[in-house]
Amino acid sequence: MSVQCIPAQLTIEVLRSGYRKGLFTPEEVISAIIQRAEQSAEKHIWILPPVYERISPYLENLQGLNPEDYPLWGIPFAVKDNIEVSGWPITAACPDYAYTAEQHSGVVERLIAAGAVPVGKTNLDQFATGLVGTRSPYGDTHNALRPELISGGSSSGSAVAVALGQAAFALGTDTAGSGRVPAALNGLIGYKPAVGAWPSRGVVPACRSIDCVTAFANTLEDAASVDRQIRGRMEEDPYSFDRPLAPAALPDRFLLPAEPLAFYGPFENEYRAAWERAKQMVKQTGIPVVEVDISMLREAAALLYEGPLVAERWSDLQPFIENHPGAALPVTEKVLRTGEQASFTAAALFRSQHRLAEIRRATENLLHNAVLVLPTAGGTWTREQVAADPIATNSQMGLYTNHCNLLDLSALAIPAGEAAERLPFGITLFALPAEEANLGAAARLIETQVDRITVAVCGLHMRGMPLEPQMIGLGASFIETVQTAPAYKLYRLPTTPSKPGLVRSAEGGAAIEVELWSMPVSSFGRFTASIPAPLGIGKIEMQDGRIVSGFVCEAYAAQGAADISHYGGWRNAIATAQTASQI
Repeated sequence: MSVQCIPAQLTIEVLRSGYRKGLFTPEEVISAIIQRAEQSAEKHIWILPPVYERISPYLENLQGLNPEDYPLWGIPFAVKDNIEVSGWPITAACPDYAYTAEQHSGVVERLIAAGAVPVGKTNLDQFATGLVGTRSPYGDTHNALRPELISGGSSSGSAVAVALGQAAFALGTDTAGSGRVPAALNGLIGYKPAVGAWPSRGVVPACRSIDCVTAFANTLEDAASVDRQIRGRMEEDPYSFDRPLAPAALPDRFLLPAEPLAFYGPFENEYRAAWERAKQMVKQTGIPVVEVDISMLREAAALLYEGPLVAERWSDLQPFIENHPGAALPVTEKVLRTGEQASFTAAALFRSQHRLAEIRRATENLLHNAVLVLPTAGGTWTREQVAADPIATNSQMGLYTNHCNLLDLSALAIPAGEAAERLPFGITLFALPAEEANLGAAARLIETQVDRITVAVCGLHMRGMPLEPQMIGLGASFIETVQTAPAYKLYRLPTTPSKPGLVRSAEGGAAIEVELWSMPVSSFGRFTASIPAPLGIGKIEMQDGRIVSGFVCEAYAAQGAADISHYGGWRNAIATAQTASQI
């Protein structure tokens, strides 16, 4: 099978369905992932990239397992390179820190037990100290949709791997937003469970007492599937707790900030407008909306990195930094050494903890039976802008995320349309740990309000065709079968596999059958970016006069290609032809 038939966007549902139907095998999916990783090497997604030799033992292990008994059978996932995978090197993006893991981390162990297949270790902001994705000696991780922009950090590679179809889901970590900011900047789901709900054994610590392992995924259900396999106390992890999910319910109210929010970066105005649209989506759900003062959240965020609590980060990495001068990037060491300030005394630490306890109690009262909604990020930057001012730009990225773990909140980052073309906008839903399950219910309700676009497909993406899983994986749903205006010609392109090319013709055109699908706007950029030349997305006129976006072909490709317009469409052509080679 051609790797082109592997869905461009990988989801658990689409892969399991494809396995059951015999459309592809786990080995073929891994081959496609390896090829995609090689083709995007300049994006610096991987520190330990996917290679067959490392992955093959996990594929071989699948042979003796019944897929129906293993919820993640054959599902490929990526691992941030501060999380241990047995026998694989781990660097935390610092070559001098590298060692080979002797056992799986707690989360990886549970995922493999469910049948999942680790494919490689992803790039990150060194020692998970950043929210930009540029603080790595292994290179800046490029944004999945606009490579001139940052990818977000510190779990940069994990997010981009999922966004570019190199994993169905990926593990990240989150101390102050690293599992949420990259999700927003790459159009993904970012799931951060309650502190301690997922074990952190085998994770290089940032701030050990509040670190969380997180998941990036394309769908809410995929994030929930990962959670079902990982959640639960691990006895050998002292920061792991039993935090079971209660039955999901919609919140009594949504909370929105009462005061105008700050936005920043080259797309400041676009982000501000996107936030206004997101607020309207929340208000249109029918759930009561209450505007609240969020100043105490900003105060908690300041306690994390501007007060003595930051000394926890220094406490774990101090021995390495001081014993390996020059091993860390200068910006990383500068950030880490903020934890050794003389003013950060024991007394100052206790004062911060006391104030934090007061804010936490007030937050508990505020969020009881409620879900708070904030922008995941107030903007973004070009990679050049971050290089020019690495500290200030990074600080801005945590404006609406830093408070979360200190206040022991659960969070779910979700796409909320686009701020501009190929510029995803995301919001984060916050809830108390006892009400964490409500985040999924609330997110699904908000998703129904997200903008969608109608897309016309005329070939391999139609129902029952090899690339239909791509449409489903992008959250698209079939609307109807229709005819174009009688102004088009359909050609069989000399590709493998064969595919049609739709070209508007000045004369002699015909009405061609196409399918209309409804696709989330947040998925449309990834969809168009995955289409190989000479195909592309243009405007197509329907027989009833509607103009919709859809597959078109550059006219040069029709020269020498077989004109199959008389069949009236690709489906009729392949049904009528005697063999596949005749169409």
